[in-house]
Amino acid sequence: QVQLVESGGGLVQAGGSLRLSCAASESIFSINVMGWYRQAPGKQRDLVASITIGGVTNYKDSVKGRFTISRDNAKNTVYLQMNSLKPEDTAVYYCYADQRGFLYWGQGTQVTVSS
Repeated sequence: QVQLVESGGGLVQAGGSLRLSCAASESIFSINVMGWYRQAPGKQRDLVASITIGGVTNYKDSVKGRFTISRDNAKNTVYLQMNSLKPEDTAVYYCYADQRGFLYWGQGTQVTVSS
């Protein structure tokens, strides 16, 4: 069972940057897709970005050009670099891993963007 631990959330002013990290408990070479969802209060959880084992990325339209997802296989870690943050990016961000159809989730990290 894959365990995921997120870090890097916090409070930032609009226009600022944050980098989220998601460390996996085992080698991510066996994980097909990893990525990030987010959930704002009263809203559904939405996919923000994902990256395949081959490095193919996918982004939510509203974050394209501002967010970058990457993975470091040697460190078993996935990152989400978030630039030009907006108040509407405020949410709890969850890391996930899709390992052969099984989904694993991190505990979530709060990102708050003040205007």
